[in-house]
Amino acid sequence: MRVTRRIVVFDASDIEAESRFWAGLLDGEVHRDDDWHSIVVDGEWVMGVQRAPNHVAPEWPDGKQQQQVHLDLHVDDLAAAGQAAVRLGGRELRAARRPADNPDGDEMFAVYASPAGHPLCFGVH
Repeated sequence: MRVTRRIVVFDASDIEAESRFWAGLLDGEVHRDDDWHSIVVDGEWVMGVQRAPNHVAPEWPDGKQQQQVHLDLHVDDLAAAGQAAVRLGGRELRAARRPADNPDGDEMFAVYASPAGHPLCFGVH
C-alpha cells in the first residue's frame, strides 16, 4: 500500500468560519461543497473541513472535552501569526513563551484556537 495524499480534516458546525480561518492562515483558498470544504494552497489540497452539527469544541489544555489533535505551524513572525489568527476569527489560548523542556533556548510558541475551538501552536526559532 502507498499513501498518495495526506489531508487533515477538522470537524465544525460552522464550516464557513472554520474553512475561512484555515485558508486565511495558510494563504489558500476554499473549495466548497454542501457539507465539506477543501482548503487548497498553491494548487494542492492540504486540509478539509467537514460539517459536524453537534461538534463540541475541545477545552484546552485540560478541560472536560479534551483536544484530540492540533497543528504546529512554524512561522517567521510569531506576533504577525497571532494577529492573523485573531483577525480570522480565532482566539489566543496561551501567550508566547519558551517551552518548558527548553526554557533557555531560542524557541518560542503561542497557542491559539480556530473558530471551532481546535487548538494550534505557532512556533518560531
